[in-house]
Amino acid sequence: MKSLSCQTEPSVMVEVNWADRWQVYWRLQELAIPCSCFIDKPLQIQITDAVAAVQLWSVLRQLNTSRQDMVRHLERCWRG
Repeated sequence: MKSLSCQTEPSVMVEVNWADRWQVYWRLQELAIPCSCFIDKPLQIQITDAVAAVQLWSVLRQLNTSRQDMVRHLERCWRG
């Protein structure tokens, strides 16, 4: 019996502010998450597992969350 397998990696198209797009791209590269960024195109990211999905969420959250909200979140975590 032949098993079915996916020939392509799952990928996500992410609309990121033009000014922030390269920052997200380079951070994902540092995290070893495959992605590509072409002129006038959305950032394309390969999400292959849950860890990569959480890391993507974290990178995007850092861009979209105010410093004050992030400080509050860290303080709640430290109080535990």
